[in-house]
Amino acid sequence: MSVFASATLRSSVISRLRAAGCVFAEDEARILLSASTTPAELAAMVSSRAAGRPLEHVVGWAEFAGLRIAVQPGVFVPRRRSEFLAATATGLTRPGAVVVDLCCGSGALGAAVAAAAPHPVELYAADVDPAAVRCARSNLAGGAGPAGARVFEGDLFAALPDALRGRVDVLLANVPYVPTADIALLPPEARLHEARPALDGGADGLDVLRRVVAEAPVWLAAGGTLLFETSERQTPTALAVVRAAGLAAADIRHEDLDATVVTATRR
Repeated sequence: MSVFASATLRSSVISRLRAAGCVFAEDEARILLSASTTPAELAAMVSSRAAGRPLEHVVGWAEFAGLRIAVQPGVFVPRRRSEFLAATATGLTRPGAVVVDLCCGSGALGAAVAAAAPHPVELYAADVDPAAVRCARSNLAGGAGPAGARVFEGDLFAALPDALRGRVDVLLANVPYVPTADIALLPPEARLHEARPALDGGADGLDVLRRVVAEAPVWLAAGGTLLFETSERQTPTALAVVRAAGLAAADIRHEDLDATVVTATRR
């Protein structure tokens, strides 16, 4: 939609979004105007956003690490804080590295690593949610990622080919880590419109992480590293879980993004 012909319309969209409680109404209006092709389509998008649907689900994509990632309704929306996880993982790649994006959601992390790595990597991704798998296949086999990436559907490592055992150099696992009791405190965009399994990490938020860490040593190559995101409050327990599995643990903090990444390396 032409920006030059829509000053009044843009103001109207901003006002509607503000009234609906959208904090970044100006930025969202810009995205909605650029994503729509007709006034009718714009009106439908604005109504959907004002009703509480995530902006990314409304327009069908999310901006992540300089990429446009397709995001279908119900699929977890990649958070900006996770760009730190992707960047940390990228720094561990080498030529031909085997990279696995577990609990991949839309495939944003794998796509970001493959795009930013200074050399080609061998990329695999997996998720238990069929909608997420469809989304990830679209992203990782298209413009956002390498055409050769393979995406599997299934529960954690059970989804991966056995041939990857002992070969994984970089294992990204952006597991759900919100404690069950805290789900009700999440913004409605997440609570009502993203799949609960992508959010709920159990009583202390670390149930899925424990499952990943328990199996990771079998899949990691010598010197390979598992990386995951967690909250600052959960970091001490997460580090203890990693060390109990015999992996070398470290945590890295990015204050501006409010992001904490834990690395777990096979000795």
